[in-house]
Amino acid sequence: MLLNELKKLVSKGEGLQLEFKRKANFPDKIMREVVAFANTEGGKLIIGVDDDGTIAGLKHVLEEEFVLKEAISKYCKPAIRYDISKVLVSPNRSVLVFHIYPSENKPIFLIYNFKTNLGKAYVRVKDKSIQASREMRQILKAKNTNSDTYLQYGDSEHKLMQYLGQYPSINVETFSKIANISMENASAILVKMTLAGLLKIVPNDTGDYFMPNE
Repeated sequence: MLLNELKKLVSKGEGLQLEFKRKANFPDKIMREVVAFANTEGGKLIIGVDDDGTIAGLKHVLEEEFVLKEAISKYCKPAIRYDISKVLVSPNRSVLVFHIYPSENKPIFLIYNFKTNLGKAYVRVKDKSIQASREMRQILKAKNTNSDTYLQYGDSEHKLMQYLGQYPSINVETFSKIANISMENASAILVKMTLAGLLKIVPNDTGDYFMPNE
């Protein structure tokens, strides 16, 4: 990537596939963005650029690169694919561009407990990386298999579609109440209908919601 290409990219501002970081401080936190990109549509993590788009560059670019490569290997499971490019912005400063590819083995987790290998999955929504809900994780995992989804259209599904004929969206809790079914069953039905292409899930940091897939 050339400097003029970098400037053009940065001028777009942070978004679904673009994130700026001034330095590689707290690499474990930066990995949230990496995981979110891998679980969504991929993206570019640019190190050496301020949130306001100022291209400051990195003085010790090789050290920053090493720290982030080690963090990706340590914290992101399963392994992800990425490329790195360096852009010289002044005689002694460069910017790092990590191009994160969308994973073929979703969901990718950010490991926080190495004894139990437990982690949290994140997805990208506009310019934010938010924790993936249980439903979102199930949908990501099921899409890896490309298997057919079979629906049994019963009373619960009928009540769901009636509700969505009057309101733009619904969440698991509301569906559970209107259909008088458990949260677990409500979740399973919403996931199946999303995988079947009838609904789409809209991740939200205050709770996901589902709406007709028009």
